[in-house]
Amino acid sequence: MNKFSVNKFIAGFARFLTTTLSPLLMPTYGVFLALWVSVLCLLPYGRRVAVLLVCMGITCIVPLIFLNVLRHFNLVKDLNVEVREQRLLPYLFSSFCCGVAAYYLYFTCHAPQWFAMFMVGAAITMLVMAVINLWWKISAHMAGIGGVIALFYQIHVQGLSAFDMLWLLCLAIIVAGLLGTSRLVLRRHDIWQLLAGVAVGFLCVSTTMRLLG
Repeated sequence: MNKFSVNKFIAGFARFLTTTLSPLLMPTYGVFLALWVSVLCLLPYGRRVAVLLVCMGITCIVPLIFLNVLRHFNLVKDLNVEVREQRLLPYLFSSFCCGVAAYYLYFTCHAPQWFAMFMVGAAITMLVMAVINLWWKISAHMAGIGGVIALFYQIHVQGLSAFDMLWLLCLAIIVAGLLGTSRLVLRRHDIWQLLAGVAVGFLCVSTTMRLLG
């Protein structure tokens, strides 16, 4: 395999990770993990799937529709919103959607408070990023996966896991490293923007779950 083929493979793998680990999908991944690796896995399968689909609709599908509307009116250049100045509205709307999902989990599904606080933490993360983004482009991808790692960590340390999930937490950290490397390969961020993103996501979700969950 020549150098060109290797570089093409690396770039393709980086784009694959960037797409499959999109910030829009992170709340959905978090809900899935909470329902399948915590004590909530004892709930009926059909109920877990229903909650997952509703949360995916609120935090992923609706924001995606909103992004398409913004692109239609030329308020964003593309669905990835790579231009820093165009990120404010998408971030604020995503924060609102995460807040709606938290309300749904706590008041409609009567989910445990720690579960709803994961979504509140995600909403706070988006608000913090919206403010930081006014001056500096911070990585939404790393903030998203930082929030998922925080969820893993809190489930583990609070004794809420259905099994020993230390290895799963380690795997999530490795995936975060691969995602960060992918963003560097694609030249979307520098190392400080990646580190700031994962720190914001982890601290917002972990602190919210710890103090309010």
